[in-house]
Amino acid sequence: MAAKKKKSGCGCLSSLMLLTAVGGFWGVIVPRLDRVNVQTASNGDVIGVITELMTSPQAAPRPRPVLVTPPAASASTTNASPASTLPTVNESGIVPEPALPEQWANKAFRGIYISRYQITNRASEQMIRDRVRHYKAHGINTIIHGVWGNGCTMYKSDVMRTTLGYSSCPNLFQDPWLDWMIDEAHKQGMEVHAYFEKGIKLDENSPIFDLATNKGWFVPGIDKTYPGVDHYILDVENPEVAKYFKEISAEFVQRYPTIDAVQWDDYVGYHEELPGEEDRTAQLTKFMLDIRQAVKQANPNVSFDVCHHNPYWGKRYFDADWANWQVDRAFIQVYNDDNFDEEMGYVQQHSGIAISDSQFGRLEALANNPNVGSVLLFPSDGNPEATAARFKEIWSRNAL
Repeated sequence: MAAKKKKSGCGCLSSLMLLTAVGGFWGVIVPRLDRVNVQTASNGDVIGVITELMTSPQAAPRPRPVLVTPPAASASTTNASPASTLPTVNESGIVPEPALPEQWANKAFRGIYISRYQITNRASEQMIRDRVRHYKAHGINTIIHGVWGNGCTMYKSDVMRTTLGYSSCPNLFQDPWLDWMIDEAHKQGMEVHAYFEKGIKLDENSPIFDLATNKGWFVPGIDKTYPGVDHYILDVENPEVAKYFKEISAEFVQRYPTIDAVQWDDYVGYHEELPGEEDRTAQLTKFMLDIRQAVKQANPNVSFDVCHHNPYWGKRYFDADWANWQVDRAFIQVYNDDNFDEEMGYVQQHSGIAISDSQFGRLEALANNPNVGSVLLFPSDGNPEATAARFKEIWSRNAL
């Protein structure tokens, strides 16, 4: 491969407390205590509690580069219905269209990101349908939900089981959770976009981390782009890795034939500070073109999208030349407020912008700019329902 020189740039509780005194156990358990189901603990089910603690992914904040991405979002969430009053529905269960100002009504997508663990864990059908209705009532018309992350799927995957021996990410989801979400969203006139969260990056909490290590699936070095989490990047030139991703992608859009879009983001990329200064741009482009082809052959109705750094930054610093990935839509991440004005040129040339809820002071200008086709909201505090509520509070003032 060619290389280039880059520029710099209860009784149960008692037992649990005893166990946490064992060396090494404390560091695993403490970060996950908020994942213990209250009913499991109150029933005195020691084994059940330990199982939940050991299999629930650690709630590391979503890591984001200081330069271009927002503060971290927690992966933990409650599974109760939205805290606010559930929206009124008609006899057919339809939420009335919110009285959006014209500027917002004209945006193609008013989307919100939901991490893969924020809805799925222990959620019932009614909980999921209530959440979808909640978002519609708050002016959201697109749910961008994580369906993949850390090398594993958020549904029971035949491909994953055959390839790696696991059926899915560790999670207590009900099998039809995404079917319920898509069905309710379409009933409400909304879209669901499947978000391939974490892309080609894994951390040590991945259930396939050891297996991927033993198989030699990683490129050399540790990606320290995102503060707080060391990432290991899969080698897309490895035939087994490429085959796995293509088969997962095809499987997903066949299993969920009415999904509106799949979306990849900045976790598809090789940061320039990896050792060796190797240029992987061509390899990554081929990999993404192969994935796109697999998706389109399996389900040509699905939009193949990215939400990435602007094309210059993506290619220059992450080997991600997504302008040549033949994507259907590209949304530009503008989580770095210092460069906001400069980024708007890229935004206006593409499908829209992604911002964090810490940038809501920008909403008025974005609403009033007819060249910004869509606005995607990233909940930096890990609470998408609160983010949606803040969004509604802003547009309902009629000040935009």
